[in-house]
Amino acid sequence: MEWEAAALVLSVRPYGEGSALVHLLSEEHGVSHGMVRGGGSRKQAPLWQTGNLVMARWRARLSDQLGGVTAEPVQSVGARLLDLPLQLAMVSSACALADGALPQGEPHPELFMRLIRLLTLIAVAPEPPPMAAYIRWERELLGGLGYGLDLSTCAVTETTEDLDFVSPRSGRAVSVAGAGEWRDRLLPLPAFLRHDEEEGLPDEWLQGMTLTGHFLARWVFGVRHQPLPAARERLFERVRKLTEPNELQSDAVSIAPEPDLDEGR
Repeated sequence: MEWEAAALVLSVRPYGEGSALVHLLSEEHGVSHGMVRGGGSRKQAPLWQTGNLVMARWRARLSDQLGGVTAEPVQSVGARLLDLPLQLAMVSSACALADGALPQGEPHPELFMRLIRLLTLIAVAPEPPPMAAYIRWERELLGGLGYGLDLSTCAVTETTEDLDFVSPRSGRAVSVAGAGEWRDRLLPLPAFLRHDEEEGLPDEWLQGMTLTGHFLARWVFGVRHQPLPAARERLFERVRKLTEPNELQSDAVSIAPEPDLDEGR
């Protein structure tokens, strides 16, 4: 068994003395596992970085065996983002989600191309961080696996206006009018998830990651009794910290001492 194709490096870990186990994602073959002899060496390590696009050659005696892998570089992502920790975290999270969510050996050509576009966007135009595009990719990952969110109409009233919430059970949008007294039990729906031209702000990014993370945890990783990947949790924490200055400012206002009205009398 042998194939050669463009592939994304999803994960790399040491194996034996100087070798590495790699997980690759290609258009025709889906997620493939393989061993790279010398993959942990100083010479090869820059090639086998998460998010890199390579021209890979995979070979094994049988299709279900761990194949041997060699590759040549096509596009390096991480090297362009060394001074941008948020963008690096986005790359790591996207690759970890794809690695954990996509079944081994099952082609998902549309998701492969969407991930290529996302990683290219992060590498070529990292500032401002394309968090909205990243969260839309998580939404697309859910859809590609058969768990698409229905954000087009309200699940209660069938209206297309004022869709501000999502049902945590069904994944359907809910309008302000339809939410009623249940609004505190619903997930906020940031506008950029319905309108692709919008980029959103950190508070909305946090809402978006909470939304997609809920369904990834419940429908994709939960059914396998697995938590969300650690790389995804680290990205969520970075986004949460982006909102802290606003929270601290509001807290400062709320706890400010009241003026002494008797002073000066």
